[in-house]
Amino acid sequence: MYKTILFDFDGTVFDTGEGIMKSVQYAAGCFGYSEPDWRALRSFVGPPLVESFARRYGVDEETAKAMCAKYRERYSESGLDECAVYPGVPELAQYLRGLGAKVAVATGKPTPFTVDILRRHGVLHCFDDVLGSEFDGTRNHKWETIEILLDRLGRDNAVMVGDRDNDVLAAARCSIPCIGVSWGYAEPGELMNAGAICVVDDTEALKNILTR
Repeated sequence: MYKTILFDFDGTVFDTGEGIMKSVQYAAGCFGYSEPDWRALRSFVGPPLVESFARRYGVDEETAKAMCAKYRERYSESGLDECAVYPGVPELAQYLRGLGAKVAVATGKPTPFTVDILRRHGVLHCFDDVLGSEFDGTRNHKWETIEILLDRLGRDNAVMVGDRDNDVLAAARCSIPCIGVSWGYAEPGELMNAGAICVVDDTEALKNILTR
């Protein structure tokens, strides 16, 4: 059984896509980029926002950071409420902790936003630790967050659980495996191509792999 289990947040513990994509749509509009359909912005759910803005709109890092600031304006007011917990995930976290595992959230999302959402939905207590990026740019790379959590909780039999290729790649940089979940925002084949050890379709399958 895995002893340290790190869950990604966006697309893995919570479906935060609507709030993220609508906030990206707002930020893009502030800079003159028209995005009529917010659902076309799925690629923004998971990876670092500054990189995503730069890639989609071909802007420099300074502009991408400014777009990220506009994104946060809307996200902090409206986006935090435009989400829903994936059924069974908090219960699985509690079950795993009951077996003696350390279970944490490792996310690229700002830590304050993540904690706020978990608290609002009454599931913050399901996790031993929660860590993400910070508004000042600290821990912009997910591997940095994973490294800190591994130092805190233990590296022996550790695993990452996530829905995007950046989760898999960050875990690999920290020398731990990653299990992919299909209920998030990955494109077909994305997780396995990045090196996930497997991809599961529901929490029961995930539980079986984590506890075997």
